[in-house]
Amino acid sequence: QLQLVESGGGLVQPGGSLRLSCAASGFTLGYYAVAWFRQAPGKEREGVSCIRRVGSSANSADSVKGRFTISRDNAKNTVYLQMNSLKPEDTAVYYCAVAETSLFSLCQLDETNYNYWGQGTQVTVSS
Repeated sequence: QLQLVESGGGLVQPGGSLRLSCAASGFTLGYYAVAWFRQAPGKEREGVSCIRRVGSSANSADSVKGRFTISRDNAKNTVYLQMNSLKPEDTAVYYCAVAETSLFSLCQLDETNYNYWGQGTQVTVSS
């Protein structure tokens, strides 16, 4: 059974940090590009950051560049999102998702490309 499980969310003060994890089971994460999306209350889901199948080449939304870093550990079948300098506007449910891509394709933050999704983890940035 293919499954993606996000963890690491929680309540943090503005300026703080969190690291989200996306663990895959039932399939090999290394065959997929992986992305993080988020959805805030009353807003549409938006792409945050994605990473290609091999290497560390990533694509991130302008709103998180310089603050969020996506990385992957294929040996652990896990992708991470390190979030620093968090702002109240980062409050959302964060989802990871995977896309079938060719080996060296760059990833895109277009959710229609993504086939499997996790259930999400809540991130709340508030004082």
